[in-house]
Amino acid sequence: MNLKQSFRMAFKSIRSNRVRSLLTMLGIIIGVAAVIIMVSVVRGSNQQLRAYYERLGNNRITVSAQQWGGRDISQTLYDYCLSLGPLVLGVTPDATTEGPIIYRDKNTEDMEHGSPTIKLGSAQFSLCNNFQIEKGRDLCQMDVQSGQQVVVLGERAARYLFNYQNPVGKTVLLHGHPFEVVGVYRAKDPDSEYSMDNMAVVPYTLNRLLNRQSTLDAFTVRAASSAATAEVSSRVSGFLKGQIDTERGYFSVYSENQDARRSDERNRMMSMVLGGIASISLLVGGIGIMNIMLVTVTERTREIGIRKAIGARRKSILAQFLIEASVVCGIGGLLGIALGVAGTLIAGQLILRAVILPDLPMSAGAFLFSVAMGVGFGMYPAAKASKLQPVVALRAD
Repeated sequence: MNLKQSFRMAFKSIRSNRVRSLLTMLGIIIGVAAVIIMVSVVRGSNQQLRAYYERLGNNRITVSAQQWGGRDISQTLYDYCLSLGPLVLGVTPDATTEGPIIYRDKNTEDMEHGSPTIKLGSAQFSLCNNFQIEKGRDLCQMDVQSGQQVVVLGERAARYLFNYQNPVGKTVLLHGHPFEVVGVYRAKDPDSEYSMDNMAVVPYTLNRLLNRQSTLDAFTVRAASSAATAEVSSRVSGFLKGQIDTERGYFSVYSENQDARRSDERNRMMSMVLGGIASISLLVGGIGIMNIMLVTVTERTREIGIRKAIGARRKSILAQFLIEASVVCGIGGLLGIALGVAGTLIAGQLILRAVILPDLPMSAGAFLFSVAMGVGFGMYPAAKASKLQPVVALRAD
């Protein structure tokens, strides 16, 4: 019997026992679908987190430091970060102030998801925080040095206040003070409810005007590379240890690269755990395949005896039953992949509110694994069938 005839007989056997074959496949279908859905959702979540960190800006270091009842070290820290030269692309204070932005009859306190965050930054704020100018210009060093009352709006804040008008050159009120809009940042987080684009930036030298203080205790540093990020973090930590008495102050230095790596590791571990749990269904399905193939061998004992009596070799009997088990598992794997794709689309919308599809290598791997399970779990029934003696097989009822 050639390979083509073996496959034809396998499909004929499945068609003649449709319900039993479907029930046999059920464990494989559920197992493959569960693995695909769980791994795809975790991978989609990881991709969203990576995209979030990319929007924030790579190689960012957040530095916080304060000395209670002592000297203000903010300028010293700022100057030290700038002195690190080629290791550092930019440094900006990371201070905020509360309050609405008002333009004519528009007040950002009426915005659906809250008033914009008002940041106080340097001329390097956009570089450090991965913003790009869409209209007008960015803050410049002259604005910072002279404390000009100018503001650069995030896309969402600009859209709420000005709709389709060009905001550049218009005057808005912050804390009751007039500020000229000199630019608008390009949207980088347009689909989020609490978007990064719902913000505005003014020179940090206006901290006394807006916050009634001049002290700055937080900075964002943008390192030149991942390797530079670790070195800059180490150097800044060493510098602050020599500047701050920890009994009368505090400091912290951390890189968001570390957060991204921890997130990757956590999601990778979760993917493995969830994939392992779902694989138990595949194991149960494989046991079901073995069970049904043993039943098939019992039902077809006389057929096996006749075939061996007329000259069928043991390896052809073995191949026939292995092919039948593989075909059952392969069809179950294909149905599982189809169910997994549909389930992934639904889960992606419900959990992540995004369109997620399983990648091709994982789907191909799931199919090949299901076929391999057919070979593995079908080996014992196939070997049992091939070892039957013709006389004993022909004597069976």
